Amino acid sequence: MTSGRTDDVGARIERAAEWLRGAARVVATTGAGVSKESGIPTFRDAPSALWDNYRPEDLATRSGFRRDPARVWRWYAERRAMIAEAHPHEGHVALARMEARFEDFLLLTQNIDDLHRLAGSTKLIELHGNIFRYKCFDRDHPATPSEETPDVPPRCACGSYLRPDVVWFGEPLDAGHLRRAYAALDACDVLLVVGTSGLVYPAAGFPEIARAAGARVVEINPEPTPVTPLADVFVRAGAREALPALLQRVEAGRT
Repeated sequence: MTSGRTDDVGARIERAAEWLRGAARVVATTGAGVSKESGIPTFRDAPSALWDNYRPEDLATRSGFRRDPARVWRWYAERRAMIAEAHPHEGHVALARMEARFEDFLLLTQNIDDLHRLAGSTKLIELHGNIFRYKCFDRDHPATPSEETPDVPPRCACGSYLRPDVVWFGEPLDAGHLRRAYAALDACDVLLVVGTSGLVYPAAGFPEIARAAGARVVEINPEPTPVTPLADVFVRAGAREALPALLQRVEAGRT
């Protein structure tokens, strides 16, 4: 594969659009950078990083929940309230509209904020869960609190505390979700990598899998990442700007 890089963002988007116009199977993977453009702070970026005043092991591990379930519950309640004020942007909407443009399309997101679903995405796997869902802490089954309180975790019908249905540090991702993801990556013609740090596995390994299977890899990000050397095209721009422009060019070139 050639790198396909030029000095012009518009030309890079056009190159990616050319590949998408000829594609039947497309996978997109998104990370925190996409949510950041909706006003949701990331875990890593100063000065608004979510972990600045906290230790992840206290708030996003099973052991941390056992030590102080009320503290963890309050922190996630605050995050839910903050995220509930955010809205999908044009990049979210563009990805949702792409579903109908291809024979097969799958969106793999590391984000837990539900914005892709709110934008209309249905062919979607939330790899790290969803902060607006809940599950039983002891038995891991989905559950709904009868009454949500900001200070004390509600109880499941079985007596366990409820917890956010998100993947904490040290926990495996859903095996079924990963099987679907790997099957789609092995079969796709183009992989869009949007707003990811390229540091969190297994999603950080998706570009290598797709490229080894013969797919074109298109990265959209304001800054280079560890994914950039693997990309056939690196579009140095945010999702909110680049994805609508990309979709427009795909649609303009199709009869």
